[in-house]
Amino acid sequence: MDTPRDPAYLRRRRRRRWLAGVGVAAAVLSLSVAVSRLEPALPGVSESSLWIRTVQRGPLVREVRGTGTLVPEEIRWITASSAGRVERILLQPGARVEPGTVILELSNPDLQQSVRSAETDWQTAVAQLANQRATLRNTRFAQRSALVDAESAYELALADLDLHRSLAESGLVAGFTLKQKQALVDQARNRLELARQQLESIVESEPLQLAPAEAAVTQRRAEYERLLRQLDDLHVKSTMSGLLQAVSVEVGQQVAAGANLVRVSDPGRLKAEVRVAETQARDLAVGQPARVDTRTGVVSGYVSRIDPAAQGGTVGVDITLEGALPPGARPDLNVDATIELERLADVLFVESPAFGQEHGTISLFRVTGSRELERTTVRIGRRSVQYVEIVEGLAEGDRVVLSDMSQYAAFDRLRLQ
Repeated sequence: MDTPRDPAYLRRRRRRRWLAGVGVAAAVLSLSVAVSRLEPALPGVSESSLWIRTVQRGPLVREVRGTGTLVPEEIRWITASSAGRVERILLQPGARVEPGTVILELSNPDLQQSVRSAETDWQTAVAQLANQRATLRNTRFAQRSALVDAESAYELALADLDLHRSLAESGLVAGFTLKQKQALVDQARNRLELARQQLESIVESEPLQLAPAEAAVTQRRAEYERLLRQLDDLHVKSTMSGLLQAVSVEVGQQVAAGANLVRVSDPGRLKAEVRVAETQARDLAVGQPARVDTRTGVVSGYVSRIDPAAQGGTVGVDITLEGALPPGARPDLNVDATIELERLADVLFVESPAFGQEHGTISLFRVTGSRELERTTVRIGRRSVQYVEIVEGLAEGDRVVLSDMSQYAAFDRLRLQ
């Protein structure tokens, strides 16, 4: 037979069950809240795949780098002084030449005819000048003869006057006759003076009369010599000691006056022509020291010229080389140049990352003590070829990741493995 249960016991049992359910629900709720508040696991990055460097403090040499070629400091193009046809090419690029070395030959029949005509004109002008000089010389001789005659007539008239004056003193000659003789002496003296003045005038005017003919001779001779030089220039010669770099014509080709024929340079005097990115060229200045790497050696130099304008995002820079050239240095050889901009005494710096502009702000991952990577905003200053100045965001001794971390742009923290 069933025994009825105590109602108080049933109430206590229901209460225990309810409290147990409430406790389980509270525990489940608390666990859910705790789990929801847990941070997701940090992505792991292998340390061996990262480029990690340490921030340093000390002196820093700012440099920029450019690439280019070696070119001769002295280059001369030899041009055609007159039109002609290329008959022979005697030397090929690479040949050593001296002043007067014939490189190629041209022909120009019209120029040869012009030379002959100019020579004839010159000789004609010389003959005309000689003829005019002979004419003036004869005129001068004739005038000197007239002067001699006038002197003789004057002396004769003077002697006759003296004779009649002595006779007049004896009363043998009338006074009128004496006056006539005096008049004849005066006339003879005047003719003598006039003949002397005419001779002087002839002598003085001879240069003026010969000047046009002499000028014609000079002009004809200059024209003849000019054409003769052009004829000689058909044998194209080197004007300096050096290396024949280029022959820009071919046999049978017709060239015009002033056309470039050959190029000669001095291979012993080379300079580097390099291009520097315009973003790095604002601090360039003439006189800055530089180093040029020819792949077979490094030679020092200095900046001697900077292009006033940029082309294609780069600026042209000429570097004059100092000292002996490395073995194998020759024109058109590709080179790398490093130009020193300035020396900074005490700055905070690190190796340059692959991104970021001067005086800008970049984001880097800094290695923390718990081997985690923490994203840090860094303000950089002046750049060099290998290093960049740190203005704000890092301290000496900090280790930062300089690799491209764009794939982790969504994360502020990473775990270093």
